[in-house]
Amino acid sequence: MRITAFEHLHCDAGWRTLSFLKVSTDEGLVGWSEYNESYGNGGLTAVIEALTPALLGTDPRPVGRISAELHAMTRLVSGGVSSQAVAAIQNALLDVKAKALGVPLYEMLGGPIRQRLRVYWSHCGLYRLTEAALMGVPPVLSVDDLLPLGREVADRHFTALKTNIFSFDGGGSLWIPAFAGSPGWPELNVERAIIGAAIDQLSALREGAGPDVDIMLDLSSNAKTEGFVRLARALRDFDLFWLEADSQSPAALAYLRSSATMPVASCESLYGVRQYRPFLEREAVDVLIVDVPWNGLLESLKIAALADAYEVNVAPHNFYGHLATLMSAHFCALIPNFRIMETDIDDVPWKDDLVTAVPVLDEGHLVLPVTPGWGADVNEEAVRAHPPKLRASTYRRR
Repeated sequence: MRITAFEHLHCDAGWRTLSFLKVSTDEGLVGWSEYNESYGNGGLTAVIEALTPALLGTDPRPVGRISAELHAMTRLVSGGVSSQAVAAIQNALLDVKAKALGVPLYEMLGGPIRQRLRVYWSHCGLYRLTEAALMGVPPVLSVDDLLPLGREVADRHFTALKTNIFSFDGGGSLWIPAFAGSPGWPELNVERAIIGAAIDQLSALREGAGPDVDIMLDLSSNAKTEGFVRLARALRDFDLFWLEADSQSPAALAYLRSSATMPVASCESLYGVRQYRPFLEREAVDVLIVDVPWNGLLESLKIAALADAYEVNVAPHNFYGHLATLMSAHFCALIPNFRIMETDIDDVPWKDDLVTAVPVLDEGHLVLPVTPGWGADVNEEAVRAHPPKLRASTYRRR
């Protein structure tokens, strides 16, 4: 078997662009991966295009060796966009290899530990702030609108949700100062109004969802350590499933964890076992978040294994399309220290059309696919029916 071509497909997805890498072979087998060129990753496609010519005419199946060679080619600029480019290629080649063997990808890597994966409704309320009309769902215009949304989460049999902090001064918007998307940048201080907004928001979601739905709050990188600690202390009575906070300092994150009464989840923006290791050594997190499209499945499994040695569970970072959800599902099925899986429920109406098989959700769980490869291919006709749009930074436009 030989690689004959690589192709990139990009699709408008409302407030961002979904990107896919297709690898074709001389035996007719095609492999796919989803990657993320939105949210600050501009130029990723160009990096992939710079790496792939060396692979044309080669056997796609020795994925480990190919990945090692690609990492060697990018060693002087490892991490970031370079690592994401290698990951996109690796994930597509894994799909080819599993299809060549006629098995789901997880079978190729030892077989699944579990067939059902608990999922949570991510970004609950966020996209309804500005994109409700596009999605055809009730808008979130005030904190009162979060109560029926919480009820909807429970009625649709999800057992957990994750939300962000919103501001309803002058209309709904996302509090996201770290990305220059709202007031507070670059100082990243947490003022009383933000703490009050978080309390009101969590109270409404709890009332709507009821006592049995777990709630997480994602703070991203939007505060310094002092602000994270203030929020953690102010929210101690909400019994959060986790408080999600990102920091470049293992020591600072460890201090937050020691100050918080709820579990702390973090590290979604890191690459490779070397970047994750100091956070585990400092016992900085309760739940380690790993991005499979960014790291590649093989490296993600190494990160999870390292976390398991430190008695830390792992959850995937997954706010993309359906193919990326399936990629993360294979990861979750393979690791012993799985915690819960992220997935976006609110989305554009054509999201389901973009793949040949939509992930199956049942009673708040994702059912593992049994077909070869990831379990779905990209519907190229549907992707081309929604060409990408030139748009400003996703965060800044909010």
